[in-house]
Amino acid sequence: MVVRSSLQSRLFSTFVGDCRVIQATLPLHRLFRHNPGGKHVSMQLSRDFSGLTNLLFNRRNIEELPNRNHKRLTPGKVSPRRPVPDHIRRPPYVNSRKPPGIASGLEVHDEIGIEKMRASGKLAAQVLEYAGTLVKPGITTDEIDQAVHKMIIENGAYPSPLGYGGFPKSVCTSVNECICHGIPDSRALEDGDIINIDVTVYLNGYHGDTSATFFVGDVDEEARNLVKVTKECLDKAISICAPGVEYKKIGMTIHDHADKHRYGVVQQFVGHGVGRVFHADPVILHFRNNDRGRMVLNQTFTIEPMLTIGSIQPVMWDDDWTVVTEDGSLSAQFEHTILITENGAEIITQS
Repeated sequence: MVVRSSLQSRLFSTFVGDCRVIQATLPLHRLFRHNPGGKHVSMQLSRDFSGLTNLLFNRRNIEELPNRNHKRLTPGKVSPRRPVPDHIRRPPYVNSRKPPGIASGLEVHDEIGIEKMRASGKLAAQVLEYAGTLVKPGITTDEIDQAVHKMIIENGAYPSPLGYGGFPKSVCTSVNECICHGIPDSRALEDGDIINIDVTVYLNGYHGDTSATFFVGDVDEEARNLVKVTKECLDKAISICAPGVEYKKIGMTIHDHADKHRYGVVQQFVGHGVGRVFHADPVILHFRNNDRGRMVLNQTFTIEPMLTIGSIQPVMWDDDWTVVTEDGSLSAQFEHTILITENGAEIITQS
């Protein structure tokens, strides 16, 4: 999650008092680059990756890009922030004047923590499943946000995105070429759209994070196949997870499968540790990489690949959140929170 000096608040949450983490001193500008006055987002990769990326995915002038079958997204009207009852426990970043920073340290849990993670993951899965039933032509993304917000607080939880680094809504809704972090607004979904709904709940001090891409009405085969392969990438990545497995095998698994179908893998946005903190170590790269590190028993983290039909170059809107593909091509994403177990991985956000 990237862009601008304020982006540090978009990726990682603050130090949590009862969590075995510290706020890291590594600033996000060491990982990501944003040119003032421009809209492109780039990632500080190793020489091998940065050279290959520049060769294969050279930036183009946005005005020269080809037209697509669907209309280009444009911002709608964003409604006022929805209230949360006072009795519901809030994540520390909601009441802090400081933007969330990078939380270092793995999210490794004891038995009590595991049960709390399962509870938050179960609720997140239920909310996402419900949100998916609302998807149809004519409904606005703001109406989806309203329904998600209501269900979360009725279950005694807090919608984690709300107030995170200034995010104004309770869920992310990313339509068509939107890669991630779409802000729910007055735009009505149209027949043939695809939409990713990203739900995170904070229940009893633990975050559960999940997302899925849904079809709006009659969706063409091109979009359906993109969504299908993206889900397959996630499933294949989860299947190789177990104690001692290198994190980099996740990126290799995803990238290999995407390549078979000639889809691009977005590199600037990552999976992450999650639990008592919204975003923590490890950073999970969804593309081929040489990062070190191995999975640990009883840790929790997300895997959330984003695939595109065309360019993998992201462009950020002026709202500092909404990220779209440079060429307007479709993007799809799926995400689960997983728990590393003795026998592999448990999907704790499985519906």
